[in-house]
Amino acid sequence: MPCYGDMHLALLKELEVKYVIYQYFSAGLAKCCCITISATMYRNRTPNGHQILSKLPTVTVVLRRFLMIHAFYRKPANVQHILNQVLRLREGSKSRQTLFDFLGNGIFNIDGDSWKFQRQVSSHEFNTKSLRKFVETVVDTKSLTLNPDSLHCCSYNQHTSKIRFRQHMQDRFEHEYLLPDLPETEFAKTFDDAAKISSGRFLNIGSEKRLKEACSDLREFARNIIKEKKQELSNKPSLETVDLLSRFLSSGHSDEDFVTDIVISFILAGRDTTSAALTWYFWLLSQNPEIEKEILREIKDKSESPVYEEVKDMVYTHASLCESMRLYPPVPIDGKVALRDDVLPDGTVIKKGMRVSYHPYAMGRLEMLWGPDWEEFKPERWLQRAGDGVSNDGKWSFVGRDPYSYPVFQAGPRICLGKDMAFLQMKRVVAGILRRFKVVPAAEDGVEPVFVSFLTSKMEGGFPVRFEERAN
Repeated sequence: MPCYGDMHLALLKELEVKYVIYQYFSAGLAKCCCITISATMYRNRTPNGHQILSKLPTVTVVLRRFLMIHAFYRKPANVQHILNQVLRLREGSKSRQTLFDFLGNGIFNIDGDSWKFQRQVSSHEFNTKSLRKFVETVVDTKSLTLNPDSLHCCSYNQHTSKIRFRQHMQDRFEHEYLLPDLPETEFAKTFDDAAKISSGRFLNIGSEKRLKEACSDLREFARNIIKEKKQELSNKPSLETVDLLSRFLSSGHSDEDFVTDIVISFILAGRDTTSAALTWYFWLLSQNPEIEKEILREIKDKSESPVYEEVKDMVYTHASLCESMRLYPPVPIDGKVALRDDVLPDGTVIKKGMRVSYHPYAMGRLEMLWGPDWEEFKPERWLQRAGDGVSNDGKWSFVGRDPYSYPVFQAGPRICLGKDMAFLQMKRVVAGILRRFKVVPAAEDGVEPVFVSFLTSKMEGGFPVRFEERAN
C-alpha cells in the first residue's frame, strides 16, 4: 500500500541508514553494493527516490530490512509486469492486516472475487451518460462560498477538500450532510487520523487508541449513510438506483460491515486524491504565471458554466493537470505482494511474499523518462499542435503517455475507474476558480511547501492563500 515512503522517512529523520542493495545487474553479472542515504536527501519529508534511483546502475532495487523484503522499480516494463501479473494483495498478508481496521474488505484492501465484484458494480458509475450528468452538477464558484469582499487568508486545501467531500458524498451516495455530532472539520481530522495512524502501523508507531476511536467514528458515519439509503429505497421501491451506494445495496449484499467498508474506501478515493492534486496544482500555477495566462485564455473561450463537451475540450488545462500530478502525484508510492515466485522483465527474481512497490513520485522525476528538463512544470510536454498549425488554427491536441511510465492512476486491470471523472471535475473547478479569482500564496515568496505522504499525499500545514477577485 502507498505508505512505505513514510516508513523509510521515519527512520531517516533520526539517522543515516545503510541499505544493502541486492541483485543489480551490470554486464550480465549479479553484483551487490551498499550505499548510505543521508537524511538530508529527505528534506522535503518525502523520499526523493528519484535521486537514489537515477544514480543507481540498475532499474530495480531490492532492500532487506526489518525481516521484510521490498523491491522498488523505475522501469515501466517492470511496473507493467507488477500491475498485470501475479503481484496482488494476498489474503492475510501483513499489508492487508495493517490497513484492515481502516479499510476492511473495501476495494483498496482486497483481491479476488470480492475485488472483481466491487469494481464491476462501481464501473456503472463512470459511463459517458453518468459523466455528462456529473459535469452538470460539479461545484462551480458559487459553491466555493468565497466572499470577494473578504479576501482574508484561508487554507486552500482545507477549503477544496471540504467542497470535494460534499460533492463526492452527493454524487456517490446522494448524501448531503454529516452527523450532528461529527462536524465537517472534525470528520476531516478523524479521517486523516485514521489514514495517518494506519500508515504508521508499518513502523509500530502512532496511537492504537486514537486509531480505534477514529475508525469507530468513521464506521458510525458510514452506517448512518447506509441506514438512510436503505430507508429511502424501502420507501421508494421503484427508485432508480443511480448512485453508487444504491447499486451496492440493490446487488443483494446485505452484510452491513461489507457495505460499510465500501463506503469508507470510496470516501478515501474521492475525498483525498482530488483535493491533494488541486492543492499542488494551484501552488504550481502561482509559481508559473505564464502557464496560468494560457489556461485563462482557454477558459475564456468556454461558457461560465461549461458543459461536458466544453470541459473535455479544455486540452491545455488537462495537460497542466497531468504535469502537476507528474511532479506531485496524489498517491506517491504503491505496491503489491507477490502471490508466487516470479521473474521480472529485467531479470530480477521475486520470491513469494515479497513486497514490491512502484514509485510514481520518483518516476515522475527521472531524466530517463522525462528528459533533462524534468524539474520544469511544462504542460507542453503533453501537447502537440493540431493539424498543420494553419488550417486548424494551431490548436493544441493532447498526447497521452504510456500509463506504465506515468502510473499516477495505476494501469492495467486496476487502473483507476474514476480517472475521467476526476479530470472532468478538476477542470471544472479550475475554470470556476480562475475565471473569478487569482490564487495567491500567503506564505513567504520562494518557500516551497513540504510534500508529505500517508495513504495519499498532503501539503504540510496546508496551503494558506488569498483569493483575489479579478478585475474583469
